[in-house]
Amino acid sequence: MNTKKKKNTPMKGMYLLPNFLTSLSLLSGFYAIIAAMDRRFTYAAIAIFISAIFDMLDGRVARMTNSSSRFGVEYDSLSDVIAFGVAPAVLAYLWALKSYGKFGWLAAFLFVACGALRLARFNIQVDTVQKKHFLGLPIPAGAATIAGMVLFFSWLGYKGGLKTVIMPIVIYCLALLMVSKFRYMSFKDMGFVRNRPFMATVGVIMLLVIVLTEPYLTLFVATSAYAVSGPVYTLILHFRKKPAEELIRPRETQAGQGGHQ
Repeated sequence: MNTKKKKNTPMKGMYLLPNFLTSLSLLSGFYAIIAAMDRRFTYAAIAIFISAIFDMLDGRVARMTNSSSRFGVEYDSLSDVIAFGVAPAVLAYLWALKSYGKFGWLAAFLFVACGALRLARFNIQVDTVQKKHFLGLPIPAGAATIAGMVLFFSWLGYKGGLKTVIMPIVIYCLALLMVSKFRYMSFKDMGFVRNRPFMATVGVIMLLVIVLTEPYLTLFVATSAYAVSGPVYTLILHFRKKPAEELIRPRETQAGQGGHQ
């Protein structure tokens, strides 16, 4: 019995690896704030994407090594508030919202507040919500959408006032999407990868080639598409349920009429 416990129990060093990756995510988010304050907006946006990569890896590593812990979950959430809440809000404010004065920083604060609420709701529903879906836009995806927009404008080489018109709309929409009940794909179910590893590897290589061809444009399109996918996917699920209900109702009506006859 003792040998079995030793096999199932991960080494103490294993717990350090996910927390180390979370720390790297936090470091990248903090650097994004510093870069935005220095008006190096492209560097800040790239740092947010790097932070998102580390954030994705820490959860994967924790599950693979069976080293998940309550401390790790709480530390990850606190890190996410800074890296994906405060950092993109500061970036958006200094990049496009500062000219609005009080309304600009209030819009940035709304993004932070809704992101924190989104994380709190996720933490209390993590064991009950379906693993295939996220309820509301995940805060890393919201942060990546803002970062993707900054990179897209950098790719265009456009420094006009259009960003000051678009960003308030975008940041309000992202804030509301995070606290909404729209369903987003979580990509946690890796059944395709396990069942077809060769095809999955080919797909990853092709995706990498596409991203490296025009990284700023590709990241902008991918993050924006994911942000919009929630309402679209929820509507598709809604209309799929409707025909099924309509097929059941006529049968129930006919059965009821038959009973009266």
